[in-house]
Amino acid sequence: MNRSQNLLRLQEESFDICIIGGGASGTGCALDAALRGYKVALIDRKDFSSETSSRSTKLIHGGVRYLEQAFRNLDLAQLKQVRHGLEERHIVLKNAPHLARPLALLTPVSSWLEGVYFSIGLRIYDLFAQQDSLPKSKWLSKKEVLNRMPTLDPKKLHSAVLYYDGQLDDARYCLALAQSAYREGTVLANYVSVVGFEKNEQGKLLTARVRDELERRELSIKAGLFINCTGPFSDEIRLMANPALPTRIRPSKGVHIVLPKEVLQSNDAMLIPKTSDGRVVFAIPFGNELLVGTTDTEYQEIDKEPVLNKTEVRFLLDTLTPFLATMPRPEQVKAGFGGLRPLLSADPRKATKRLTRDHEVEHDLGSNLVSLLGGKWTTYRLMAKDTLDEVEKLLGQENPCRTADHILVGGDGFTTESWKEISTSYGLEESVSRHLANRYGSQASKVADLIREDAALGEHLLPDYPFLKAEVVYAAREEMAVTPRDILARRMRLEIMDWAGTLSCLPTVAELMAPVLGWTQSTTRQMVEEYGTYLTNVRREAGI
Repeated sequence: MNRSQNLLRLQEESFDICIIGGGASGTGCALDAALRGYKVALIDRKDFSSETSSRSTKLIHGGVRYLEQAFRNLDLAQLKQVRHGLEERHIVLKNAPHLARPLALLTPVSSWLEGVYFSIGLRIYDLFAQQDSLPKSKWLSKKEVLNRMPTLDPKKLHSAVLYYDGQLDDARYCLALAQSAYREGTVLANYVSVVGFEKNEQGKLLTARVRDELERRELSIKAGLFINCTGPFSDEIRLMANPALPTRIRPSKGVHIVLPKEVLQSNDAMLIPKTSDGRVVFAIPFGNELLVGTTDTEYQEIDKEPVLNKTEVRFLLDTLTPFLATMPRPEQVKAGFGGLRPLLSADPRKATKRLTRDHEVEHDLGSNLVSLLGGKWTTYRLMAKDTLDEVEKLLGQENPCRTADHILVGGDGFTTESWKEISTSYGLEESVSRHLANRYGSQASKVADLIREDAALGEHLLPDYPFLKAEVVYAAREEMAVTPRDILARRMRLEIMDWAGTLSCLPTVAELMAPVLGWTQSTTRQMVEEYGTYLTNVRREAGI
């Protein structure tokens, strides 16, 4: 994906559809539109998945909490959300098997009655998911639970209910969607922000005036239709297109902390069903670490990146502590992150944690802008389908949606044994081969080719992590990574796992990127200083 060439095409060509926003919904819409035969452009004011889509709990699920609320409150909207999520779950797993896989989750219970309650609920959950092949839920004895998760407190544990959902690397899955859309003809670029629109005499959008945030220059993109897929920032684009529109989005902040995986000593995840704020919290293995979250609070400072604070760290540690034999300590927190949910609400008095994660496709008759509002990661494909179905009605077309069976870049030909071919062909050790196969799928050979050309690129960036120097070069050449944070936060995910480790290898990453992107020594130094300052401030805010 060559950014310079794409920027030139964005300015010189006209498009059927221009999509604003490069998260899950935007890249999902781009792929769907391209597969239906449209000429598509896609832009994002930052990097692909740099906001909400890289800051999820990394689960592909229908939502156990939504199911409970549906029955408790007789809420059909929540029930529909569960059904949609479970229908889409198997598609997300199937279409990118190198980036998404089944995950076992344990729900500890403290009494026989509590066990019956959760067993019934999860059996209903299974019934909604009859079309996929994940194992069904079952009730485990105390001994079975402690064999799977030995750090739980045996004094408080009666038993646990085991069930399955899916897990994904959200940022890399979004990148695979962008790559797949690009493969189907989409012209896309990151770090391109919309600053205004040009309209015809009737007020319909003709052109988006945009700014290249790296080169600090403006250009125009012509399209027959514009789709707004900017998540929590949707109102900004909606009001830019038509100032008379009412606001629709209520952003909600959710945070996660990252602890050493040894805190659970398990490959299973844990669902904590009781929290002081009425939510559920997950403790999930991710890479070599343990991801714990999330919270749900109103967020008004939409222009500021949400970050982890000391109070939130304490809340998540306090939520996890009652279930463990040994109390996790604040100094064990290695990293964390905050994200915004693009919640829809017609009632400003309703708490964000009570709002459904459903989506809506809005067509503004005044400007002709189509906006995809709300939603969640699991249903990104359905959200895109609903959006393009609405676009087809507006354009008088009837092209079928083809995304349900479209394998994403890296997923074609991938199997759990793919690492063996890499190991044999390139003479790489098993751990390196597995790492490459599980991140790049069928594209892993392209990273391995770089190591064959230069053995030094086979070196690890850090001794305790599998990331290689070759991955930095590959991301800058092939994955449109243009800043060190693009690589460390989203291509590699190190930022969300280990802040100290990220700071440690930051200079090396910048030095590897410099010759690929033509940076001067001054630019390279500036990149290191800016990102290093950001990470230092984030650690201070979290009290780490």
